[in-house]
Amino acid sequence: MSQPINSNILITGASSGIGFQAAKHLINYKDKLILPCRDKNSSKELLTKLQNDSKIYNSNDQEKVDTCVMDLSDLFSIKQFSRQLLDKGLPIDCLVLNAGLQYTGSKTARFSKQGLELTFAVNHLGHQYLTQELLPLLFKSKSPRVIITSSEVHNPNTSGGRIGQPASLEYLIREKDLKRFHLSEPNLSFNADKAYKDSKLCNILFAKELYKRMSSMGRNIPVIAWAPGLVIPRTKKGFFRYSRNYNEIGQKIFAFLARDIFCITEKVDVAGKILASLIKDSRYDIPSFSYYSNNLYLPGKFKFEVSRISEEAFSEELSRKLWELSSLFIWKYEKSNL
Repeated sequence: MSQPINSNILITGASSGIGFQAAKHLINYKDKLILPCRDKNSSKELLTKLQNDSKIYNSNDQEKVDTCVMDLSDLFSIKQFSRQLLDKGLPIDCLVLNAGLQYTGSKTARFSKQGLELTFAVNHLGHQYLTQELLPLLFKSKSPRVIITSSEVHNPNTSGGRIGQPASLEYLIREKDLKRFHLSEPNLSFNADKAYKDSKLCNILFAKELYKRMSSMGRNIPVIAWAPGLVIPRTKKGFFRYSRNYNEIGQKIFAFLARDIFCITEKVDVAGKILASLIKDSRYDIPSFSYYSNNLYLPGKFKFEVSRISEEAFSEELSRKLWELSSLFIWKYEKSNL
């Protein structure tokens, strides 16, 4: 079974980086691309970039590219966006949860409009809320697929995961409210790097639980989590744009060494091609949870393959608790905003 020729594909985080590169590749197909952007300015910029950077983009393509507005850090914005899609009633053949936020270097936590630490709000909770809202449209598709961009840093045994504080959410099992969940042990000061690692662990736990819960509903839909490897674009925008605000010189040195000297980074356009393949290639249409990683074998040499998730990511209890706490927070938000 393969993706329909005229698929409806929704990609978060397509305004830059890997998501943008994937969108460029997908314009070659006869698909409808739904690419939500944080605000109207981002929406206009994305349309202009697609037109300027894609050789085949023309006026006819504008009908199949929708750069609507949705702020993943704001549950109200997600609700508004979801209602618009539900009113249209078009099936979603592939839901790509790709957007990611990192502000490593900050000593102070940033918060969403609903009062949650921003990395967690964007990288996990916003995506869970969006998915739960759009499940009816996924279920309308003849061949739906869900793809979630995670990272190898969720695993403390990987090269990226063992630097600094490791990802760990075991304490979450004892929590009763996400308001205290700032992606750092409650008795420790805030660590933005750990917040990001933990959010990537959330991605894996969420993907597993999503597949499990859809299966219990009789919907065996492929749920794919993947790690693109270390990707450092040469532009000032993209994934590291917030981290540069806290240590620009350090970020430049790290990028130069990792990308140009040791050659341990993947090119952003290659990562975009991998994501486009995950979206369109029928070989990934397997009704199960799966995790793939773009593993570095030699300097400049990567291999995209099925990989093992971390020991903590295997925890069924943790997957269930994260889902339940997230759903409870969403329910309380909706109840207070009816």
